[in-house]
Amino acid sequence: QVQLVESGGGLVQAGGSLRLSCAASGRTISSYYMGWFRQAPGKEREFVAAISRSGSITNYADSVKGRFTISRDNARNTVYLQMNSLKPEDTAVYYCAADPRRSVVFTSPTDYAYWGQGTQVTVSS
Repeated sequence: QVQLVESGGGLVQAGGSLRLSCAASGRTISSYYMGWFRQAPGKEREFVAAISRSGSITNYADSVKGRFTISRDNARNTVYLQMNSLKPEDTAVYYCAADPRRSVVFTSPTDYAYWGQGTQVTVSS
């Protein structure tokens, strides 16, 4: 079983950038498809991005395409989410997720078996 811990969240002005990290332990993440989700107050958890086991294939929500980049370093057992041109509507708790069976086309939270505790991202206008 893999354990996930997110970091890198914080307060940033609109137009700014943040890089989130998701450090895994317990198992090597090379066996897992990895994803990022987010949840704003009063809203459902939504898909942000996903990456294949090797990192060669990625998938993004339309709302972040061209602004966010997901990447992974299997040697460091870490997944990243680079967020540029941030908007106030990006404000949410961001969660890292992992699953050994799904592919990057799966975008529902129920498709992922393992979750981190989340990190808060707040974008001020």
